Amino acid sequence: MSSFVFTAEGDDVGARLDKWLISKDIDITRSSLQKLIDEGGVSVNGKAQSKSYKLRNGDTVEITIPEPKELEVVAQDIPIEIVYEDEHLLVVNKPKGMVVHPAPGNPDSTLVNALLFHCKGRLSSINGIIRPGIVHRIDKNTSGLLIVAKTDNAHNHLAKQISEHSFTREYRAVVCGKFKEEKGTIDAPIGRDKRDRKKMCVCMQNSKHAVTNYEVIEQYEKYAYMRFILETGRTHQIRVHSAYIGHPVLGDDVYGKAYKGIEGQCLHAKKLGFIHPETGEYMEFDSELPDYFTGILEKIRQR
Repeated sequence: MSSFVFTAEGDDVGARLDKWLISKDIDITRSSLQKLIDEGGVSVNGKAQSKSYKLRNGDTVEITIPEPKELEVVAQDIPIEIVYEDEHLLVVNKPKGMVVHPAPGNPDSTLVNALLFHCKGRLSSINGIIRPGIVHRIDKNTSGLLIVAKTDNAHNHLAKQISEHSFTREYRAVVCGKFKEEKGTIDAPIGRDKRDRKKMCVCMQNSKHAVTNYEVIEQYEKYAYMRFILETGRTHQIRVHSAYIGHPVLGDDVYGKAYKGIEGQCLHAKKLGFIHPETGEYMEFDSELPDYFTGILEKIRQR
């Protein structure tokens, strides 16, 4: 359970309670916050108020966020593409549309449910029962390679490589617009968007260092086929950085706009490289572009 106390003053006066609180550094979505206010989890000067309450000078606002309820994660016989597997780890080629781990709104049919069945429960326990074996994630509508740890030792070694930026991660994407330069680096910190807690943004406060290298593979009239190489691994990093420089990923309805015929962003985790935690051998894997991706390329090449 987490509690926060804020005092309204100056420009805060007259603001709606829910809109004011969502601008604070609290890891909660707008809908969850409004539900919490309705259930009495927020008090103003010791009394519960409605989400439309207008703040007064000197108001003391306290918000108490309960611990999230643990989901029951079950093994499910869901087909998954295994690119490589040994007793320590495996590399999976995740399809577009599959969620990596259970969460409210996606309690099952995730990659984790499939992994529990495939590995008979033998996955690292470091990230708890919701994310067993998951060393790093890719978004639901991002396809491509993902590494999974079977043992805690493998998990720790792989996580360290990611934190030290020695982990190779190359993506392919179709983005909007024309580039003036064929290559570049985006060095801009990423943090939670205070206006929408489900989104990330480039910001200076409460953010983390983020670096993305890019290269134009093919330039078209309105779009570009891109190679992205991550130096860091922040949530939605490529999507946020691309939008930040004015070239949102095609189909990204969160940081750009939807594209008719595809659901979500045209982004694929194509290459993955790491040092095996037990053998010390450098291993690298490359996946083919999925059909949805090549189909989009064919369409824009014909325009």
